[in-house]
Amino acid sequence: MVEREVTVVPEAGLHARPAAKFVSTAKQFVSDIVVVKDGREANAKSPLKLMTLGAKKGDRVVIRAEGEDAEEAVEALVRVVTSEEV
Repeated sequence: MVEREVTVVPEAGLHARPAAKFVSTAKQFVSDIVVVKDGREANAKSPLKLMTLGAKKGDRVVIRAEGEDAEEAVEALVRVVTSEEV
């Protein structure tokens, strides 16, 4: 299992376009991926579940992946969450 805690950078948080980008990136990997915020966990490949976390700019989230490409998945998703260009 691989996990990283990061601060959400996009102005819109993990909603709308950033969430769509995050989910499309997550779906490129076979690993099981979840995002954790304040003890609540959401499937990173489900836009609806992801948005229910209510992650806003400046919030801390944990991206956790388990599977054969977990390391690559977490690194790619960290880039999405920490980029203002979404």
